[in-house]
Amino acid sequence: MSQAMNADICVIGAGSGGLSVAAGASQMGANVVLIEKGEMGGDCLNFGCVPSKSLLAAGHAAHVMRDPSQFGIAAVTPNVDFTQVRSHVQGVIAAIAPHDSVERFEGLGVRVIRDAARFTGPNEVVAGEHRVRAKRYVVATGSSPMVPPIPGLDKVPYFTNETIFSNGERPAHLLVIGGGPIGMELAQAHRRLGADVTVIEMARLFGKDDPELAQIVINQVAGEGVALEAETKVTGVEAANGGVAVLAERNGQSVRFEGSHLLVAVGRSANVTGLGLEEAGVDHSPRGITVDAGLRTSNRKIFAIGDVAGPYQFTHMAGYHAGIVIRRALFRLPAKVKYQAVPWVTYTDPELAHVGLTEAAARDAHGDTIKVLHWPYEENDRAQAEHRTEGMIKVVTDKRGRILGATIAGAHAGELLLPWCLMVDQRMKIGAMASVIAPYPTLSEVSKRAAGSYYTPSLFSARTRRLVKFLLKFG
Repeated sequence: MSQAMNADICVIGAGSGGLSVAAGASQMGANVVLIEKGEMGGDCLNFGCVPSKSLLAAGHAAHVMRDPSQFGIAAVTPNVDFTQVRSHVQGVIAAIAPHDSVERFEGLGVRVIRDAARFTGPNEVVAGEHRVRAKRYVVATGSSPMVPPIPGLDKVPYFTNETIFSNGERPAHLLVIGGGPIGMELAQAHRRLGADVTVIEMARLFGKDDPELAQIVINQVAGEGVALEAETKVTGVEAANGGVAVLAERNGQSVRFEGSHLLVAVGRSANVTGLGLEEAGVDHSPRGITVDAGLRTSNRKIFAIGDVAGPYQFTHMAGYHAGIVIRRALFRLPAKVKYQAVPWVTYTDPELAHVGLTEAAARDAHGDTIKVLHWPYEENDRAQAEHRTEGMIKVVTDKRGRILGATIAGAHAGELLLPWCLMVDQRMKIGAMASVIAPYPTLSEVSKRAAGSYYTPSLFSARTRRLVKFLLKFG
């Protein structure tokens, strides 16, 4: 017999967004039911952000060992034990997992159900033997790796980001289909850990990022020995010589790439199947659940957040969505999402970080009245001291100096992005960054110097020189 349960809020999905809603709502006094059919912590903890950054850290350690000669230190060839690398990755996941565990959330007063959830009507969810009726529902089911309909793909073994972190064998030659953030991060990590790597991308690499600054990262990754095959359309996959071959077309010509292992990293698909969304009266498509500016679906009792609601599939956006829903569902406040200051970072080395409008998007919106500011890492003393001079910051403002967007390619770019997120979000002007006191010597000075360059044409103009000479006549 099914067990009937009543709740104030029923959350479906225990990833970043769902956990944030469940924890926040429960601690504020709501009766919360949380349903999760898979791993607590969702994609970010188990298959995404955490394991990928752990693997990148291992690759960085090996890379530093190979060429420290610029510091007067002899190079060492690292002995990479891929089984131990896997243990390192799994160890990091295990260290963070208690924060997302069933035990922690039950300790917060959340009722956790480990089963698949399905709406049976506009106000009822069934999960195993449990039947839940709630005042509000939050769908936070996330996304899964997109598997494109490539001929032959179903006949060969391949990795996605959900399976590659369980691999304990170093690939002799990893073929990567997809030159976006996931593909490029994992390509560089595996190359640094000793694998040959080829990336095959049908369009341009880092297609959503500023091409000028993306090229800095591309040059570095290519310089480390990753073969980058852009503007190359995959047409098929087949087994070959004990491994795998990717068939493709480029400029009307057939090309073939052979390797030992294959990673498919072409994006992610919203998890909408099997949820009974039709029975619940929730509009959706393969791209995700349709929501309004307050993240409410076509069923007014049901909200959707995170990857399943889009348009940005980032962990930090799921957390942001969670805050909006808590304000609306618990406090009935008219909170709405704002997307003008959404940051994203690709954690290659160097990193590629962005917020706001790119130069191209700014020109589309404001024409040629925009101002584009640059400052290179090579003119930063800390970057020189650490031999990390490959990089640049690029800031775009409108004609009045209001900051429209910023992109950084370089060491610790993601860490340097936060003040620009604040400034874009608050519609601040460039003078705020130009006038701040930056600690010396830090990489953060590139932000201040870029901002200061906005005033260079007027400060050092002939008119300014004439004014100074005039004023000096008075002593």
